[in-house]
Amino acid sequence: MRKIEHIGIAVKNLETSNLIFEKLFGSPAYKQEEVASEGVKTSFFKNGPNKIELLEATNPDSPIAKFIEKKGEGIHHIAFDVEDIIAEMKRLQAEGFVLLNEVPKKGADNKLVAFLHPKTTNGVLIELCQEIE
Repeated sequence: MRKIEHIGIAVKNLETSNLIFEKLFGSPAYKQEEVASEGVKTSFFKNGPNKIELLEATNPDSPIAKFIEKKGEGIHHIAFDVEDIIAEMKRLQAEGFVLLNEVPKKGADNKLVAFLHPKTTNGVLIELCQEIE
């Protein structure tokens, strides 16, 4: 893992949350997109080298909707940038971590992503991200 890629925050209303983070960072989101396969709309904000991803559920069965129902709005995951997602998945699995994905999938912000089960990471959902070239 090379660095923290972003911190994901689950929100009930993306528009309202965008306004809050625009005021906080002094600039609008640099990217907004929908990831239909995950049932989520996202906005990305950047402050220096740091990125925040806001996530709003687009349907009641999405992982974000279930997270908010159970825990409320707040930090959903920490994403780490990796050079080779397949190799990193194999390495972490060999170390005893449980993967939520057998293979990486296309995520937001032009990334391949895979997740580690929070039961094996002290309750924190970890996302691995590799830039799609």
